[in-house]
Amino acid sequence: MVAAAVLAVVWLAALVVIGLLLEGRTRRGVASRLAESLNADATIDRGSLALVRGRIDLDELSVQRADLIGQLSLRIAGLTCDLPPLGLALFDRSCRELAIRGTRLDISTLALFRLHHPRRPPLHAAHLVIDDARLELAATALLPNLGRVTIQIAHAEAGDTVFKTPLSFLFALQALDATIDLPGNVTLHLTYQLGQLQVAGSIFGSTPVALPLTIPLAELTDDASAEITKLVALGKDLAERLIAQRAEAWLKSQLSP
Repeated sequence: MVAAAVLAVVWLAALVVIGLLLEGRTRRGVASRLAESLNADATIDRGSLALVRGRIDLDELSVQRADLIGQLSLRIAGLTCDLPPLGLALFDRSCRELAIRGTRLDISTLALFRLHHPRRPPLHAAHLVIDDARLELAATALLPNLGRVTIQIAHAEAGDTVFKTPLSFLFALQALDATIDLPGNVTLHLTYQLGQLQVAGSIFGSTPVALPLTIPLAELTDDASAEITKLVALGKDLAERLIAQRAEAWLKSQLSP
């Protein structure tokens, strides 16, 4: 009994030391995987690795890319990944919960995500929480005639996610509170919960538009290009349904006595 207690204390102490020794290597490894997945340059300024409780904290992540395909800038203020505790993270480094805060993503074209299969598996999280994220999409990123789009995510949650692109979490979306700014001073407020999407904004009047939303599945065989193709198709379908709903509401208002 005493020997077991001594071994446990020694193991916990060893985990503390190992965590300190591996922190730099882990930080560089995450940056390397981000860089490879986006064919970009990636850096992480600070971080800490706690193997006893099972947690990694990373601060000031930066990914930059500028080439003939387009430009991408991704900055994340902070990232926390809950790992298996008591040293099990040495063998299983999947995030049980991943919390991301202060994200700023600016892309000129979604073609930046149409990449070949990376050599190493992408980052994986069993559950994801996103707070304070801002996505800037150039006119050509979604629809050439749409103009620049800004998406501000106050809060989002997603289930099991494999990050083949920064937008992969949308396939496992569980909850969303976001605002979209469109050209022409059009602002939409989106909320999503339990398969129901609600959209509010001046163009819809005082009553939000509610639509059932079936999110396509992300297949294991899908690469980044396939995921982006599915998301673009989903966005176009959603826009058409919203326009149809708005037109129907307007027509009813004109015909009502």
